Amino acid sequence: MEKINPPRGTADLLPAEKARHNLVIDLAREVAARYGFADMATPIFEFTEVFSRPLGASSDVVSKETYSLQDRGGASLTLRPEGTAPVMRALLSAGLTQQLPQKLFYSGPMFRYERPQKGRMRQFHQVGAELIGPGGPLADAEIIACGAALLDALGVAGSCVLHLNSLGDSESRQAYRTALLAYLEKYRSDLSADSQRRLTSNPLRILDSKEAADRAIVAEAPLLAEHLNSDSRAHFDQLCSALDAAGISWQMDHRLVRGLDYYCHTAFEFITDGLGAQGTVLGGGRYDGLSEMLGGPALPAVGFAAGVERLALLAAGPETKPVDLAIIAADEESLTACFALAVKCRAAGLAVDLPLSGNLSKKMKRVNQAGVRQALIIGAAELQAGTGQLRDMQSGAQQEIKLQQLPDRLVDLIAGKQ
Repeated sequence: MEKINPPRGTADLLPAEKARHNLVIDLAREVAARYGFADMATPIFEFTEVFSRPLGASSDVVSKETYSLQDRGGASLTLRPEGTAPVMRALLSAGLTQQLPQKLFYSGPMFRYERPQKGRMRQFHQVGAELIGPGGPLADAEIIACGAALLDALGVAGSCVLHLNSLGDSESRQAYRTALLAYLEKYRSDLSADSQRRLTSNPLRILDSKEAADRAIVAEAPLLAEHLNSDSRAHFDQLCSALDAAGISWQMDHRLVRGLDYYCHTAFEFITDGLGAQGTVLGGGRYDGLSEMLGGPALPAVGFAAGVERLALLAAGPETKPVDLAIIAADEESLTACFALAVKCRAAGLAVDLPLSGNLSKKMKRVNQAGVRQALIIGAAELQAGTGQLRDMQSGAQQEIKLQQLPDRLVDLIAGKQ
């Protein structure tokens, strides 16, 4: 019978990979907590309109990349492709708009049907932080600083560069859209098919095209910065001053955009070349219009999301902590007693391995290969005498220990107190 592999674009997280994922998620949660963000979670599927309203039913994400289904009651549900809209939906559902600001951290799997590549899967994982309520540039700086602190905690900040741009307010973006359309229309027939389609629906997305022909045209396009009004310029200038004051280096990226209407002012990405081709490992921006699209009041908001898979590829793997103790039954008759002792020692806080198969020699070999620090060997003779042989697996030194003193004596020995 042919073996069954995981679906394309998914991957099993075996212990080594899972340890790297845990490192990223645990550090992200810890850093976010230092910045005052509270941990929360949303369901992995939502009503489809949670994504179709803000993203647009005809957008590439909704029309081509989402995993959607109809449940038995006829409702259209979608596996979440991103975390920001669900977090905002959760805040509105819980009636928390009267208790602002809200600083929320999340982590978990996301789903997009797209071509798998290094660091990008159809089921992928993200961590993210959302600051909802404050509308000033210092809130943007706070989010960026939190993201920078996460990259620093992972030891990857040195390979990442912060790219920054201002999208301006709605007035500024409309002025820019008019100028951009006038420029791109002159090259309509030279644009890729996707970009020709976006001319009428979402022209700002053309600035982010990866097609060589599009990029050549976009290189000479008007800049958004040239169309910012005074309020938008002041917002961006204050943000830059705050980042400079905090020692967070950045570079201007005039082509960094967000094509959706609910984004405004700040857009940012931490980009690395540590994965081969340049790639974004953490990015975000201000999205003041999202709440209204989900049926809520106008709420200022800013946030970031980071891909766990990409960060795990960049970060050094965590050191594997060896098991404190192996309790080894020298014979079958002693196995039940060793099991009971192992449960007792684990309850005292020790990490205990209990080899269940093989003879004494094979058990000792496996324990040694696993890097276990101490092995307690118990056979029929030891049980009768009420003792066990405790062996230091590094030095080979062995001592007799009374079983009635366990687990307290073991806890002290392994902690180095005796």
